[in-house]
Amino acid sequence: MTRFGFHASHEQISPRRLLADVQHAEKAGFDMAMCSDHFSPWSEKQGHSGYTWAWLGAALATTSLRLGCVSAPGQRYHPAVHAQKIATLGQMFPGRFWVALGSGEASNEHITGDGWPRKEVRTQRLEECVHVIRRLLHGEEVSHDGLVTVDRARVWDLPDPVPPLIGPAVSVESAARVAAWADGLVTVNQPVETLRQIVDAYRGAGGTGPLALQVHLSFAATDEEALAIAHEQWGGNVFGPPISWDIETAEAFDVLWQKVQPEEVRGPVNVSPDLGQHRAWLAEYAELGFDEIYLHHVGQQQEAFIAAFGEHVLPELRRA
Repeated sequence: MTRFGFHASHEQISPRRLLADVQHAEKAGFDMAMCSDHFSPWSEKQGHSGYTWAWLGAALATTSLRLGCVSAPGQRYHPAVHAQKIATLGQMFPGRFWVALGSGEASNEHITGDGWPRKEVRTQRLEECVHVIRRLLHGEEVSHDGLVTVDRARVWDLPDPVPPLIGPAVSVESAARVAAWADGLVTVNQPVETLRQIVDAYRGAGGTGPLALQVHLSFAATDEEALAIAHEQWGGNVFGPPISWDIETAEAFDVLWQKVQPEEVRGPVNVSPDLGQHRAWLAEYAELGFDEIYLHHVGQQQEAFIAAFGEHVLPELRRA
């Protein structure tokens, strides 16, 4: 049966408020949670970006939820330090933490001052990092010379079990490629036929483990209000790769954001005041074979969304 989780958006909400939100989500009946890992928001209108790994420790300690995050090793984070963080949370909270390892976005990674590699180099760097991290999580001493350099690293406090290393993918090609190393797949809402192709590509390439989907949605009392929230907070995210990969600052995203019309946000965001419509969308995603679906209300105020979905959407989906 598909399980439904809460997505905590660090770009949009302060870590203190977001901690209260994830606690509220657990009480309202959400099964699990996931979060982003940003140094910079997508827009100055979002205005936040707390440190994910400190927040994860607090969220795991103050809820009983299973939590995960999407994170990028290789530039902002050295893979040995990344492995140490993953191991520590896995050791403290056995079986309750996972991480999806991606190739990153310039808006978060440019802060090191290093050049932003082209996509194929970033993908190769990610795969080197995954290899290093996995070996470290299994207790090996690791040295590595390549796109990343590691000198005699060892993680001393090992997790049991080792947290899953999930492969994030937004295209058919990337879904097939991450199947070579991932313990599961996570993607984002797209047209149903595209999602079906992504699932088929991952499984067809031998990909194992759970399938997870992050769904961007906007819920409010009226369609006009829901659309206004989506446009104000998530309008810049209608631009997919390579724009989302390569732009370096929130200010630059905001220049593009000004050209986005409200109706263009529908699709990238499921916009509706109708809980029945949201149930129908989510049921359709579940039928594609997703084991976990994480709901991201793109507004900065989460209380009404959490309460309404906890009472009226999740119970109906589970009964169905």
